[in-house]
Formats: sequence, C-alpha cells, structure tokens
Amino acid sequence: MFSGRYTYKLLSSLLGTGMASVLFAVALLASGQNSTLTGTLAGQVVMEGFLRLRVPPVIRRLLTRLLAIVPAVIVTALLGESGTARLLILSQVILSMQLSFAVIPLVMFTSDKAKMGEFVNRRWVQIGGWALGGVIALLNGFLLWQTFTGSGAS
Repeated sequence: MFSGRYTYKLLSSLLGTGMASVLFAVALLASGQNSTLTGTLAGQVVMEGFLRLRVPPVIRRLLTRLLAIVPAVIVTALLGESGTARLLILSQVILSMQLSFAVIPLVMFTSDKAKMGEFVNRRWVQIGGWALGGVIALLNGFLLWQTFTGSGAS
C-alpha cells in the first residue's frame, strides 16, 4: 500500500530532506483544507437546498471543524502515531466507500428535467455519470469482497 512515508522518501531523494518535509506538509495541509471546504460547501448546499435547513455560517464552520478534528486529536492522544496512521487509512476507506453514495444521487438530481430545467444533464453526461457511478460501486464491492474473503494481495 502506498503511504505518506513513501511519498516523503521519494520527495527527499529528489529535493532533499528539508524541502521534502516542507512540500509534503504544505501538500497535506492544502489537501485537508480542500476536503474540508468541499465537504462544508456540499453540506451547505444539501442542507439549504434540499432539506430547507438554514444554519448560521459561524455555527456550521464550528461544527464541521470540530467533527473533523476532535476524533483525530483523541486518536492521536490515545494511540500515538500508529493510531493516527490507522485512522488515516480508515478515513480513506470510508471516503472510497461513500463516493458512489455521492455520485449516484448527483447524477439522479442533475438528470431530472423537473429539478434542473434548462440545466439538465445532456444524455451523454447522464450515460457517463451512470457508468462512472457503476464502476465505482463495482470496484468498492470488489474491494469489500477481497477484504472479507482475504483474497486481496498484501
């Protein structure tokens, strides 16, 4: 499995130890901020647009940041670096598994003429979206099958 440790080794061989550390830290921070902002904005759109639930921006930001950071702080405090590494892997597995639960409703909503009006997906976008959602779901199913049957490569 490819991890941050290998990324750091690759960068340090190309750029030197000091620069690799800085670049890797900046990349991790940028990645974390990107996913946090994307999740916050997507949640806002769903809550306000579909659920008609309005939350003040300050409260929404506070809740999303706390939900993101509190588990990581607890795991780090209790289990140290190895627990943090396991938590990172678990988070990636969960993100992978939930992807089809985001793609499929997105394709459904954006393909509905009644909801989208003139902005409805074209037929080729609908076909591509359904194909992509299906491939993601199949790959995740295969990954689960490998995990539970122990037939995956180590």
